[in-house]
Amino acid sequence: MAERARVLIDCNDERGLVYRISKVFYDYGLNIDSNREFVDKEAGKFFMRSVITGNFDEERLQEDLRAVVPEGANVRVITPRRKKIVLMATKESHALGDILIRHADGELEADIEAVIANREVLRGLVERFDIPFVYIPADGLSREEHEAKVMEELEKYDFDVIVLAKYMRILTPAFVARYPGKILNIHHSFLPAFIGANPYKQAYERGVKIIGATAHFVTDDLDEGPIIAQDVIPVNHRFDWRDMQRAGRDVEKVVLSRALNLVLNDRVFIHGNKTIVF
Repeated sequence: MAERARVLIDCNDERGLVYRISKVFYDYGLNIDSNREFVDKEAGKFFMRSVITGNFDEERLQEDLRAVVPEGANVRVITPRRKKIVLMATKESHALGDILIRHADGELEADIEAVIANREVLRGLVERFDIPFVYIPADGLSREEHEAKVMEELEKYDFDVIVLAKYMRILTPAFVARYPGKILNIHHSFLPAFIGANPYKQAYERGVKIIGATAHFVTDDLDEGPIIAQDVIPVNHRFDWRDMQRAGRDVEKVVLSRALNLVLNDRVFIHGNKTIVF
């Protein structure tokens, strides 16, 4: 018997859904500690996240909830637990280091299983936190060959989320398809304006006035997956491109950690190519 759960429901919208779902909770004698719902009127879709407490059987509660919502509804009854994550990185330390520190300070409801990198630069940083560091070189290998080695390593872990902490390699469709809805990425929000090498220098030369970052789920469309979190900060003519780069890295690490926490706490629904975040 469970005592606490997060209930996530998304389905076609109908009148009376909140009442019918709440009545199931009432009939079970459960308390609703928090509740959020949203209707996408254009798509006719209903989303609801509830945190409930009381004594209940998870499978039976899920079945009874399915009975009162439209056919084809996605109903999840999730008992809160520490999730497991794998980090992937290359050479930049800011996003990876921020997550490692938050994990060490107990801010993440997750355990880090390992850090997988295609460069050895970050080994010393990772090992200071007693986290396994796995170096899988890509030199001389095709993307497919390198990813085969990465996936072989990933098979050793029972994880919920892969976090690309500035992992500077484009993933193949086969890799993305193997972990649908499980890969998080962070990038600067200059896209699609400034693509390629040194986007901050390009932004400086263009005279941008804001710098931002975007955290999103990875799909086959490069850097265009469902967005989880974003933020911006102002810059001005006093910033050279290196100042902009430092400021941008600060935004990137904060946004990535914010997005990761939202996912770990089951606050994100994927809806087409966008998200509903409670």
